[in-house]
Order: sequence, then structure tokens, then C-alpha cells
Amino acid sequence: MRRIAVLDAPTNLGLRPPTASSVPGCAKAPGALRDHGLLARLRARDAGCLTPPRYDPGDWRPGDGVCHAPEISAYSAALADRIGAIIDRGEFPLVLGGDCSVLLGSALAMHRLGEAVGGRIGLVFVDGHSDFRHPGNASYVGAAAGEDLALVTGRGQPDLAAIEGRRPYFRDIDVVVLGIRAQDEYRLDLQAAGITTRPVPALRAEGAARTAQWAHEQLVDCAGYWVHIDVDVLDPAVMPAVDAPDPGGIAFAELEILLAGLVDTPHCLGVELTVFDPDYDPDGAYAAEIVNTVVAGLAPVVAPGAVPPRLLPAGPVAPAPRAADSRPEPEPLPAPAAVPAPAVAVEPIGPNPTAGDDLGEDPLGPGLLRRAPAGDEPDPARSGIDIA
Repeated sequence: MRRIAVLDAPTNLGLRPPTASSVPGCAKAPGALRDHGLLARLRARDAGCLTPPRYDPGDWRPGDGVCHAPEISAYSAALADRIGAIIDRGEFPLVLGGDCSVLLGSALAMHRLGEAVGGRIGLVFVDGHSDFRHPGNASYVGAAAGEDLALVTGRGQPDLAAIEGRRPYFRDIDVVVLGIRAQDEYRLDLQAAGITTRPVPALRAEGAARTAQWAHEQLVDCAGYWVHIDVDVLDPAVMPAVDAPDPGGIAFAELEILLAGLVDTPHCLGVELTVFDPDYDPDGAYAAEIVNTVVAGLAPVVAPGAVPPRLLPAGPVAPAPRAADSRPEPEPLPAPAAVPAPAVAVEPIGPNPTAGDDLGEDPLGPGLLRRAPAGDEPDPARSGIDIA
């Protein structure tokens, strides 16, 4: 089995204040989910909590850029460090947000990892909104949680879109967007960028299980991928406890099946959960439902036969034929310069979590990463509203 490590990232820096004298409640989400036994039910390691900077919009005004940008940038770098440390231990990170600006830290961690293995890491973006607002398509920006997909694909101010000089964290060709509403205001911008999308009507028509497999197939040229889940992908009839509920979402059962399909592969490197707001859940019923869904959806990760993560550097991109609802065919890209000539796999060492296989003791100790012999084959929030 793969061990899950749960890391709290209770930031609300990417959201506008609900009122002039209050702060967003999604910073309380990790605690609310833990109160419903999430860690015990997952048999997960507690990876602690990364405390965010103070929420204070101050005198921010439209035209000032993204609010809290310095704080979000610093927090993202620290979060990337924590996620990287979890992956270095051979564990599966489950990051509990917080708002969707959490994605910047995850994206930075994935870009670092891709550089380390000489390949590219992809993103499966499960969200009720595209979060694709940026200076090229909006009069001003302000709330990072409504701009996170734009930022992680390199659109926006450098202190957020190019932390450590890395830009973009994910290429457009390596992003799959699932669950946005059919009328999303930036859907045409996604299409023009070549970002693969499957809105709710298409997701529902194909089914959650087939959609998960389809998403994996779109990222076949990546060394691995990260999964972002904003709970506003759910319909507000079943999940109103978010900052920007939007009708036309999916059901809990569909999210469970989708999540299970996305994580049931060693190429899935981790998951983040964002935008649940316990302030709109006074009796804890929605928190309990989220925990039930996450526990069932992550069951493939902790199954006895689950394969640990193994990464291969991506070679030259040879795009496969796309489904009818996907993006246009991209131009072939050259292989990244960092790719070594022989193929190498990166795998966790120490006791093998796969049942029936005993590697014995490794002199480097458990949880470190090593390069496997060449030829070893791998096993197959959002806030859409500005601060004002």
C-alpha cells in the first residue's frame, strides 16, 4: 500500500473578505475534516500544519495586482518544501486547503520534481470554475483563488507566476480541466490556449470512471500528475458550503468515482482539497460527507496491492488522437534538454509497500529516492470574484 500523509494548508489569502469586517472561513476546513476522523480512517500520517501569514487586505484596490501577493508567494514556497519532503519519503500527500491559491505551492513542488527527474508533471484540475482570470482577459486581477489556473500556467505577475524563476509550473498541454460549468466565462480562453477540458455535461455523459481514465490518457506524455479538487465542483444542492456556489455541478457519488479513478495509478503523485467553508456548515453534515467521499475515493491509494509512485522522464511528445470534446492537436514539442539519454525511473526505496514483495533493508534508509536501472518500466475555490 501507499501511505498517505495529510498536510494542512489553511490559507485564505486568495479570497476576498465576505464582509468588510470578516475573513473567509475556509481556513477552518482542515480542522473540520480532521474532526470527522479523516486521518484515522485513511490510516494516514499526520504531516502537520503550515500556518499561513495573517489575512489583511489593507488598502488594496483594483489595479494593485493580486491582493496578498507577497504573502502568497512566500507561503507557496514553504508549502512546496513540505510537499516535496512528503514525496521524498515515498508517501502520497493529501493537502487540505484552504483556498485555491494552495495550488501555487503544489505547482511549484511539481515543477521542482519534474526538473529533478528530467520530465514534466501534469495537472488534473477538478473545479467548478476555470479560475483562469488574468491580465490578458480581465480589466484587473485581485483574488488569487479565482486566478490560480492562470497563474500556474504562467499568466500573471512574476512574483506569483514565476516563483524561483520557474514559469510556467505546468504547460498548457499538460493540464486537464474537469467539472467546470458549461457556461464558464473563460471556457473559450481555455480552448484558445489548448488546455484540455471536460465540462460537467460531457463528464456526466461519459461517466466519472471513464472521464478519469480519459484524463490520465491526456497526460500520458508526463512523468506523473497532481490532482487539484475544489469542492465547488459539487452542485450547491449537495454542497453549498463554498464561497462561490454555482448550479450545475456533480454529485458526491460522481466525485468519489472520479477521485478513485484519478488516484488508481502510480502516476498520480498527490491530491489537494480546497474551498470548503465550515462557516456554512454549522452542524458538520457537509464536512462528514466530504470525509466519506475522500476516504472512499482514496481507497485505491491505500489498497494492499497499490504500487508506489515511479516517475519516468518524458520523451518527445507524440500526441495521441483526442476525444471530440478535447483541445486541438498541439504542435509536437522537442524533448526537454534535461532528459538523460538512458531512461531512468525514480522509485521509493526501503520496504516495498506492494504485498508479497520484500526488498529487504536498504543502506540508504527508508523513504529516500534512488534511480532504478535503465529500462525499468513504470507501472501503468475557488473564488471567481475579485476583492473589492
